[in-house]
Amino acid sequence: MSSLPASPSMVDGASLVARYRQVRARTTRLAAPLSAEDAQVQSMPEASPAKWHLAHTTWFFARFVLEDPAAVPDCWDVLFNSYYVGAGERHPRPRRGLLTRPSLEEVLGWREAVDARVVRGLETGAFDPARRQVLLLGTHHEQQHQELLLTDIKHALWCNPLAPSYRPDLAAVAHAPGAAAQALRWLSRDEAVVEIGAARWPDAGAGFAYDNETPRHRVLVPAHAIAHRPVTNAEFATFVAEGGYATPTLWLSDGWDHVQREGWRRPLYWHEDGAREFTLGGWRERDPHAPVCHLSHYEADAFARWAGARLPTEAEWEAWAAGVDVEGNFADDDASLHPVAPRDAPAADMPADLFGNAWEWTGSAYAPYPGFRPLPGVLGEYNGKFMSGQLVLRGGSCATPRDHVRASYRNFFPPHARWQFSGLRLARDPD
Repeated sequence: MSSLPASPSMVDGASLVARYRQVRARTTRLAAPLSAEDAQVQSMPEASPAKWHLAHTTWFFARFVLEDPAAVPDCWDVLFNSYYVGAGERHPRPRRGLLTRPSLEEVLGWREAVDARVVRGLETGAFDPARRQVLLLGTHHEQQHQELLLTDIKHALWCNPLAPSYRPDLAAVAHAPGAAAQALRWLSRDEAVVEIGAARWPDAGAGFAYDNETPRHRVLVPAHAIAHRPVTNAEFATFVAEGGYATPTLWLSDGWDHVQREGWRRPLYWHEDGAREFTLGGWRERDPHAPVCHLSHYEADAFARWAGARLPTEAEWEAWAAGVDVEGNFADDDASLHPVAPRDAPAADMPADLFGNAWEWTGSAYAPYPGFRPLPGVLGEYNGKFMSGQLVLRGGSCATPRDHVRASYRNFFPPHARWQFSGLRLARDPD
């Protein structure tokens, strides 16, 4: 594997030790409520077992930081490689749930062994600056898997007729409807040339950013208006009640095919009784004022058409988000692991709830920025090779760690994906 270039802006050793320990401990805590059976299940090809997430994130540090073949037990390299073709063979993703061995106990023991070696390497100065940059990247990679662990186990528990909760305390959390959502307002901006994206990491002075966020560049953003808050459950319920899922003229062709083939009639996890939704705390009454979530891009786009609007481009979204602090309902809050009614906007002329609660679909294809260069070596497979057939989401969700997102962060999924905490915000062109 080619190393990342060294950088004077690299996180210092003590800070990196603290971050590594914090991130690794949080993943273990997220898995703690799960039985060995829970951690083994794979409910669909797109999801992965919790045990696999625990092992794969450990494999990343063993393979790319320790770079010692002995750090990965025999044959586990194939089991827990995800999509790094340059790193060797991989077990098929749809069959990860068949990996009953190694056991959950063995995987957790491996995590402890790798953690001890990584921390010792940091504390003794055994890792050069380039290796520390890879380690920092690995902590952000693990935070992505923390969110996936939550969304994947939510889907698995929803598939269980017993509808169990992920954590008993979440089932007991009171979820009275939040404050009534304000009437939707439109915030307008004139045409302007703006800068979006992040400086290349790990260039000197640059904060952490994935390669797909770079380079920072100028774009022309046309005059437009954006909704001051996300679309709510109540608003989407009206779309459902007025036949949105039965009106082909609202849907992209592929989206309509999915509606017909999969029998979509409401967002994922909405109960057919019209009142409840499935959460990580089990079934509960749906808050009409909270942002709607678990929508595919097709559903978000269809709603926007029905509302006489459209989805914002990622450049429009980022131009607004650049002036907003990264605050909101994140996984760190740990109160509900579910969207809540939006907070007030930071200012009357700024949008509310851009960060946290639910990822917001944009109308932008996931494509390289002008001058994009993937990371060198095998790590270059991390983002760039997926720039086909995906759409961009922005802002983070209630399952995202707060320090994992920023205005330039580009999440991406195929348009049919709906098991993530994904919602929408409307935009429109001038009259």
